[in-house]
Amino acid sequence: MLTVRAPATSANLGSGFDVFGVALGAPADVIRVERAPETSITITGAGSNYIPTDPEQNTVGAVADALDAPATIRIDKGVRPSSGLGSSAASAAGAAVALNALYDRGLSREELVPIAAEGEALVSGEAHADNVAPSLLGGFTIATDDGVTQVDASIPLVACLPETSVSTRDARDVVPKTAALEDVVDTVGHAATLTVGMTRDDPELVGRGLTDAIVTPERSALIDGYNAVREAALEAGATGVTVSGAGPGVLAVCREGARREIAGAMMDAFDAAGIESRAYQTAVGEGARLYRDG
Repeated sequence: MLTVRAPATSANLGSGFDVFGVALGAPADVIRVERAPETSITITGAGSNYIPTDPEQNTVGAVADALDAPATIRIDKGVRPSSGLGSSAASAAGAAVALNALYDRGLSREELVPIAAEGEALVSGEAHADNVAPSLLGGFTIATDDGVTQVDASIPLVACLPETSVSTRDARDVVPKTAALEDVVDTVGHAATLTVGMTRDDPELVGRGLTDAIVTPERSALIDGYNAVREAALEAGATGVTVSGAGPGVLAVCREGARREIAGAMMDAFDAAGIESRAYQTAVGEGARLYRDG
């Protein structure tokens, strides 16, 4: 049996829609695999009752098929579905790493990115790599049609997750089809600022770079209490706040030592809106980790 811990992720980061992503130190999925004549899937943990176990409808089933690697696959979900924290991507990335090793396919992590992304297509309708890339590679990733660029970073973060849900498909439906040139220019500038901030481990630059006038305003409207939570985080010392992925998770960039206060402020703001939540005091972290049991 092989075991993989695959981290949650936050994609888009405001200014990098469908391109930027980061691996989070917590939460994570744990995937265990054993060779078998055909693929079967069992799921426990967060939201497991809502995830299909039919391999033809599950991201890891698509990965097993792509790698020609049938297996008994057990998934312990630490990343809740419909959270904006890359739940399906964590499972797909973890399965890709585990099955690649189980069957000695010899593919690099970079080569596994498009395979895991195809699994993601079952959930979002399109094969996007902005979540699977950081879950596989760790750090901050820039995923484009030309490939993936990865940067190691250690930016402190808080990911606050309300007890509500936003489907990936609904979140994609509200993305504007066109944008004003000045908004595009502004977003490009912030994306460049964020990228430089990641290379310097500078939370001030990263926080500034989250700003986006095109996608985030539309997606944040799907999250009850978002504006109050954002303001509370900024008042508590966050350098920037945005929607995590498709939402409803909310991501705050923090200075070192400020995560506890910011997490508490975000949870209190959700509570004031009548919404329960939990906050992960985390940071940009490593990619999927493989363990060889026994």
